[in-house]
Amino acid sequence: MEEENRGVVLHWRAPEHEINVKGRKWYLYILLLLAAIVAFAVYTDSPVMAITFIMIGVVGYIFIGKEPRILDYAVTHEGVIAGREIYEFDNMHSFWIFYEPEGVKVISLHMQNKLIPFIHIPVHDEDPVRIREVLMEYIPEEKQEPSLVDTFERLLGI
Repeated sequence: MEEENRGVVLHWRAPEHEINVKGRKWYLYILLLLAAIVAFAVYTDSPVMAITFIMIGVVGYIFIGKEPRILDYAVTHEGVIAGREIYEFDNMHSFWIFYEPEGVKVISLHMQNKLIPFIHIPVHDEDPVRIREVLMEYIPEEKQEPSLVDTFERLLGI
């Protein structure tokens, strides 16, 4: 990363998402759930639904087994960089840092985009207080509650 050219204020490297170790029971429960949905689809004579959920299972299994890439993250004078993406401060409403020492560690950027209103950036082992101080120079901090999707992901361990 060419930090001198981009006006980087803060930089860190982290996996693109946290790894959640899943036991055999977790895989068994998900397999049983998908089998029940596929059986219901077959029973109701809905082959498209059956094929869709079979594909969801296959893609999900591949995604869960994949090691996360290590990406560069940075805060610049213009915005936040995550890998090759830049999220400009002009397109943000606010930010909030969800941080639990043994759990969630992400920066949540509230964007002006209606389709994707929140972008989550992993903090990993970086100092959340330092990140907060830097971000507050550019955008306001506003408390956010975890969304329904965030809660669902956490309950499923994905």
